[in-house]
Amino acid sequence: MDIQELAAEIEVEGEYAMEGIDFISSGEQFLTFLLAKEQYGVEILCVEEIRSWEHPTKIPNAAGYIKGVINMRGNIVPIVDLRIKFNIGEPQYTDTTVVIVLTVKGDSKSRTIGFVVDAVSDVLNADEKEIKTAPSFGGFVPEHYVNGLVNVGEGVVTLLNVEALQTIEPHQ
Repeated sequence: MDIQELAAEIEVEGEYAMEGIDFISSGEQFLTFLLAKEQYGVEILCVEEIRSWEHPTKIPNAAGYIKGVINMRGNIVPIVDLRIKFNIGEPQYTDTTVVIVLTVKGDSKSRTIGFVVDAVSDVLNADEKEIKTAPSFGGFVPEHYVNGLVNVGEGVVTLLNVEALQTIEPHQ
């Protein structure tokens, strides 16, 4: 029995009747954002916070896509520019540029990294059956970073694998 059927069985008296419980989602939720006018999404449960763009402290000899680190309430958080990591044009830092701070909790510890994106869009509700496997045809985003694709209106949102994003590859 799903939540909608359960809600329909509850007796309601007076003016407290609710016509539906659409705000309860049985699917997954994703925070969507823009990179070079394309929509991407990450699991909303991994989002620690969304911060306005600020220049981080540089780290010597770091990979080019690592912009530096910031101090977030006593924690040192590396900042990765996804436009550079995915080779999607030259980064431009505007008023809408933000840092999405994501935390992935592992068995023994958690890892927090901030990702620079062009703008935050929306929260997307998607049922598991709506998430399609990404075809392997190349493109900007390497296949191991993609969890799937979701059709939204006339567009497509690329859902990213947060654990894979948090892997810092060695640079040459």
